[in-house]
Amino acid sequence: MSKHTNSSTGGRQASSSGAAGTTSHTNKPSKSNKTNKLTVKDSTSKHSARDAALDVLVRVEENQSYSNLLLNQTLQKYTLERADTALATELVYGTIARLNTLDFFLERFVAKGLGKLEPWVKCLLRLSLYQFMYLERVPDHAVVSEAVNIAKRRGHQGISGMVNGVLRNVLRSKEQLVLPPQMGDKKRIALLHSHPDWLVGRWIKQFGPEVTEQICAANNEAPHVSIRVNTMKYSRVELLEQLRESGISAEASMLAPAGILVRGAGNMAMDSRFQEGAFSIQDESSMLVAEAVDPQPGMKVLDCCAAPGGKTAHMAEKMHDKGSIQACDLYEHKQQLIEAQARRLGLASIQASVLDATRLEAHFAEESFDRILLDAPCSGLGVIRRKPDLKWAKQEAEIKEISELQQQILNQVHRLLKPGGILVYSTCTLEAEENEEQVKRFLADHPEFQLTPFPQQTFADSGISEAALQSGCVQIYPYEFHSDGFFIARLKKQDR
Repeated sequence: MSKHTNSSTGGRQASSSGAAGTTSHTNKPSKSNKTNKLTVKDSTSKHSARDAALDVLVRVEENQSYSNLLLNQTLQKYTLERADTALATELVYGTIARLNTLDFFLERFVAKGLGKLEPWVKCLLRLSLYQFMYLERVPDHAVVSEAVNIAKRRGHQGISGMVNGVLRNVLRSKEQLVLPPQMGDKKRIALLHSHPDWLVGRWIKQFGPEVTEQICAANNEAPHVSIRVNTMKYSRVELLEQLRESGISAEASMLAPAGILVRGAGNMAMDSRFQEGAFSIQDESSMLVAEAVDPQPGMKVLDCCAAPGGKTAHMAEKMHDKGSIQACDLYEHKQQLIEAQARRLGLASIQASVLDATRLEAHFAEESFDRILLDAPCSGLGVIRRKPDLKWAKQEAEIKEISELQQQILNQVHRLLKPGGILVYSTCTLEAEENEEQVKRFLADHPEFQLTPFPQQTFADSGISEAALQSGCVQIYPYEFHSDGFFIARLKKQDR
């Protein structure tokens, strides 16, 4: 039972913003300001940034593998300088994020059509066009030269000639790489901000074109790197001081009480303080889930779908490691992830188990938990900026399937909550079918539950509207706080 989460090393680290961050109705994608600091070398090395990026893109294309996992593996294998690592990361995430826009323009220049090309040739043309269109400081001649050299090494003279010809034709027509006028909202947003038609159409029906465009633009921005202080070891102020003293740019999150934003620090999982358990790497929106659960020391808590354990650990920290948390997930390797988190952070109150969330009533007594967290399996459409390949891999039919699973789990686990207890239902998606409609259906079937306000002491300064906090149901959009899209509902079981 998989969930879409931000792992400590798998999150997107480099920008692929391009035209994102604006709701302008221009039909020409603009270049990214975020990438101006990238150092670019016209390298013909076998282990260049573009070689590394191409390796990842081809494997994603052929095997539908996760780009973040493949990129980490590839960067570990190649010996790239820091600037080249940043460029490779940018090329992978940016090319995937802008896939349909790149293909739309490339079709004009490939006589036989992109579908006739070998995957590596198609991916090479895509990543080259991405540089032309979105990376302002990458010289065009460097892009063409590197692409031709790669084509010579991987193919033969005919292929390298074709790559050279296509790219030079693109450069000659660069000013004409604009979207046609008179497009409807759905097609224009889908191509300008690079999202599949079905998803844009679905969001327009739910949110309207203006909000949909803001969501899609935000999905192409590079995410913040955010960490959560382990309050068992440090206060947020103390960790902020430590980070700044070591030369790291850090500031307190305005959204999450335990959150810190860091900039220009590289992979925070490599920081010695991470290994020592001083902090965890987690998106700000995700940090709000444990705050909504609001577990108190000594309580008995159930985390139904807990892997990789970030929210589990956050709850244990809030409880001062006093009480117990039953953290369940479906597979043994996910149990190991939860246990590894607990060990690193020095938390003894977490008990990880391999259990099916649809059958937990067979393992735990009815009304035996003070708090239940169901961070449900979901479509993950709120974390596209971290996992851009998600929007191309996901199919619309999957949303109905996953909502049925969510309903099944909810209808089982609610029985395990004590009267007066709190059940928090959360997802990292924007889909009403998985969010508000799921909660409405549950409340209609279970009148002993009602929505209850979020804890005032932890959410007062979050920037979330007072009306939403009082309603007990919060939807966070990616453009609001530059954080992941998340849904959190807080449900209270009536006392008898």
